[in-house]
Amino acid sequence: MAGQDGQENSRASSQASKARPADRRVAQWMRDYARLPGIPDEYIGPDGMPRAVWTRFFDAFAALTPGDIERRFGSADRHLREAGVTYRAPGETADRLWPLSHLPLLIDDADWQQLSAGIAQRAQLLELVLSDLYGEGRLVAEGAIPAAAIAGSNEYLRAVCGVKPPGGRYLSLYAADVGRGPDGRWWVLGDRTQAPSGAGYALENRLVLSRAFASLYKSMNVERVAPFFEAFRDSLRASADRDEPRIGLLTPGQFSETYFEHATLARYLGFLLVEGDDLAVSGDRVHIRTVAGLKRLDVLLRRVDSNSLDPLELDASSQLGVPGLIDVLRKDGVVVANMPGSGVMEARALLGFLPSLSRHFFGEDLKMPHIATWWCGQKSAREEVLSRLDEFAIEGAYGRGVPGFPGNGPVLANELSPSERERLKSAIADRGIDYVGQELVRLSTTPVWDNGRLTPRPFVLRVFAAATPDGWTIMPGGFCRIADQSDARAVSMGDGARAADVWVVSDKAVSPSTLLPAVDTVRIRRIAGVVPSRAADNLFWLGRYLERAEATLRLIRALGTSQRDPGKGSSTAIQSVERIQRLLVTWGATSQTARSQSAKIAAEALQSEERFGSALSLVRSAQRTATSLRERLSPDAWQVITEMVERLAQEVDDDDGVVSAAELTLQELASFAGLAQENMNRAAGWRFLEMGRRAERAINTMRFARQFAYDEASGEDLDVLLTLVDCQITYRSRYLVGPLLAPVRDLVVLDPYNPRSVAFQVAALNEHIASLPTLKEGGLIERPQRLAVALQATLTTAEASSLDTKTLFALEQDLLTLADAIGLHYFPHGPNASRPEKLTGLA
Repeated sequence: MAGQDGQENSRASSQASKARPADRRVAQWMRDYARLPGIPDEYIGPDGMPRAVWTRFFDAFAALTPGDIERRFGSADRHLREAGVTYRAPGETADRLWPLSHLPLLIDDADWQQLSAGIAQRAQLLELVLSDLYGEGRLVAEGAIPAAAIAGSNEYLRAVCGVKPPGGRYLSLYAADVGRGPDGRWWVLGDRTQAPSGAGYALENRLVLSRAFASLYKSMNVERVAPFFEAFRDSLRASADRDEPRIGLLTPGQFSETYFEHATLARYLGFLLVEGDDLAVSGDRVHIRTVAGLKRLDVLLRRVDSNSLDPLELDASSQLGVPGLIDVLRKDGVVVANMPGSGVMEARALLGFLPSLSRHFFGEDLKMPHIATWWCGQKSAREEVLSRLDEFAIEGAYGRGVPGFPGNGPVLANELSPSERERLKSAIADRGIDYVGQELVRLSTTPVWDNGRLTPRPFVLRVFAAATPDGWTIMPGGFCRIADQSDARAVSMGDGARAADVWVVSDKAVSPSTLLPAVDTVRIRRIAGVVPSRAADNLFWLGRYLERAEATLRLIRALGTSQRDPGKGSSTAIQSVERIQRLLVTWGATSQTARSQSAKIAAEALQSEERFGSALSLVRSAQRTATSLRERLSPDAWQVITEMVERLAQEVDDDDGVVSAAELTLQELASFAGLAQENMNRAAGWRFLEMGRRAERAINTMRFARQFAYDEASGEDLDVLLTLVDCQITYRSRYLVGPLLAPVRDLVVLDPYNPRSVAFQVAALNEHIASLPTLKEGGLIERPQRLAVALQATLTTAEASSLDTKTLFALEQDLLTLADAIGLHYFPHGPNASRPEKLTGLA
């Protein structure tokens, strides 16, 4: 067989080279391309010739020069890096850069029609089975499904038995992992009914590759994926019981393996990205905790497993869900997609019963077969598996991995030691309900680009279906995972796999599509929507972390610059340097204080991994906080933060390198501030980012003033202060004398026209707080505004001559109190989280 396949590939290459001039390059790329023995391949068809869709692709691809190809590959990689497209492998805590294959998986239109018809039929079948299992229960009563096959699954939730799903559907989004079987047809490898992942990554793959190869993408007439997402969004909107529903995407949080995808979908679909702590149940409704009080939520697209959704009725240890959510479902108070308990259909124990269920419901066979499966909970199937154990892949009946054996993949008896083999046989014989036997399957292969050559690699394609009022809509494309090894029985992103865009290619021109609706179908609005308290909290702290990093970088630059000036050797200048060092120690940026080590102190304060107050640590804190805001930050803003982290993480060799890195990072911080100022909508989210920046800048400026404008401050001290707050030019334009204490204090602390002064920050804070919605009834001024007004009055009426070190310290404490009051009032902490007096059921 291997020799026959090799002859076919060789003959294909020879004939193709004679037939088309462009194939001289293609033949060079695929000179070592060999279809794996007995394995279907997407490029080489059963007749040993390249499939037409791939020939068409490589004809256009071969028109690019090698240099152009590499530039486009580099452009795709750069976009992934700058946009921060990441994922986490199971069990890992660090993000990985998204591994995108540079070539798409191609499927022609005729092949796709057959595939999508099979997916639509299967999705409808699983919907009908779920409706019966949680409803009348006839399938079990009539013996179509053994009761034990259902009861053995942790995903069968008795708490929702008899609960009709609000919105009318158990499955709003379905996905199936498929591969091309040995007969050349598409086969289902597994069903995804819990909370199917991958659609967001499929969207990102499309954005990256269609941008890198824009002309090629257009010329291939690739079907657009936007109509699928539009249909899905419209379906969720229609499932609610009011015209303009509020839709949230429930995520486990930024430590989820696929958090980037959650943020991508929320941003693209216009949903609110929420965590369990953002939601509260009151009466028969679910509400979002926002900075304007509780606001009703109508639809919840969940990416949290069913058992974790409600600690009151499901897993009591879960901190990801919403207490009382199941009771709200009983009262028809919120649509949850997919319905809790729908994950039961992922159980492999049910696969063997689906063919007969298809005939039961539709009177026809499954249009797309799946892997032949024997559930060992039945005596005949168990005996069959045990008698031919070496011919099966043993899998867990209800979850990932095989009970009693390590790993998440199948167990092959012929690869076990004699003792392990006997242990497996005993386990199946004693408790067959937990095991299934499946026929051994080798995944089909697709071409990947490997150092200028084409190489076949096994892949799994995940295809998505969205339930709509008109039936099931299939995404024309999908989420493809490609193994790095040529021998792969399963592919997951945690096993060194790469992803690929999926191009469904048409013979006709494809009209462009977008998620933007017609103007006359949408009520005009100018406010983007509510801001969850958690998002406001993160925006506030993002601003604080960035301002804190800026203050630290200014100290580092001042310390590094002092080493360059040989004329600053006086005792007062030395004292100023020591004050900078002490401040860096106080802020947790460094642990060193000796002046002779100024260079080491600056380097540690800039790049220390261990010091929580170093510039690198602060910018990384900002990045972690920004990760929770991916759906609210523009790609440009995220790129600036990423570049700052990368810059500060680079090793610096000398004093000049430290100062240069500090200065360049300060410029990037200014870029971020400009992006926020010019590009963010002036809604509550922007205000909290600004409030965080203003509060932290006021606190840091006051600390600078206390440290360098103390009662006995020298000229060098005051000069350092003017440099730290970027007021040298302003001071010199006003005063024709060197730095004097009273004018410097006035400029830095009291001047309302100086955008770096404390008074300016407090005035801005007062304006922002006054613009936020009030949370208490009765019209009384609330604590944050009361503190801000009092502080502004103090600064407005104070005179520079009356300021002293004690007064400066008191003002600093007032600023800290104001920052804490903002957090306690608006963010989800303790009793302030629910704010029941502002419950607005129809808001």
